[in-house]
Amino acid sequence: MDKKTSISVIISTYNAEEWLKKVLIGYQVQTYTDFELVIADDGSSNATFELIAEMRKQVNYPIQHVWQEDDGFQKSRILNKAIIASKSDYLLMSDGDCIPRKDFIETHIAYRERGYFLSGGYFMLPMDISKAITVEDIKTQRCFDVNWLRDKGLKKSFKNKKLTAKGVQKKLLNKLTPTNASWNGHNASGWKADILKVNGFDERMQYGGQDRELGERLFNAGIKSKQIRYSAVCVHLDHPRGYKTPESIAKNIAIREATKNNKLDYTPYGIEKNIK
Repeated sequence: MDKKTSISVIISTYNAEEWLKKVLIGYQVQTYTDFELVIADDGSSNATFELIAEMRKQVNYPIQHVWQEDDGFQKSRILNKAIIASKSDYLLMSDGDCIPRKDFIETHIAYRERGYFLSGGYFMLPMDISKAITVEDIKTQRCFDVNWLRDKGLKKSFKNKKLTAKGVQKKLLNKLTPTNASWNGHNASGWKADILKVNGFDERMQYGGQDRELGERLFNAGIKSKQIRYSAVCVHLDHPRGYKTPESIAKNIAIREATKNNKLDYTPYGIEKNIK
């Protein structure tokens, strides 16, 4: 019988082995180690299977690889499959292009609370720095050091405080940030029972806000959110977004509007199919 861990980390991927390897190394150096990693794979080719097989030999955490055939951008569908496959009562969701800082899981565990989900953010890196980050840079955590990133060409910005905020300043910035504490697919966590209650992700939705819509149903179900934007840190590696289309954005906006206007807390197009 598989050992039940206290948290399942679900990360999505699609044919991005270079980025996925860096992310898996990021989870290898976590300060909190009682977790499983579930890779929600939206149709990657054999190269991803080969990478995962190799990484299983290098890391000390269990990896589940949940895969579906390539049918265009179907992230909502594969995430629902990963939710079902997860073995823990608490789920943390991120992406296969987001390297977690070593305290990433520890932070989510520290802030989790019944009746709430947690909303984090990411620190976007340009392509040249994304490419430049090595395994050693992740293991030493240099890739989260603003001075090191500045030497690589990072520009000055208030956003850099995501990497530098500590103590009282960190708590204050979490409280004062104008960004909504929404469900963000790159950095959010919640109780599996709550996510199942609202029936997971709406599988009609492709790229553009499907994570936010899940959060809106959680709100409608009475679940509140906590902002941990400056506490739970991950760096986002750059990549093209060829799957972003005006049609998918427009369709998703209409679904989100219906969720808000009708105060929906359940989708019949989710994990369980209840379509009349």
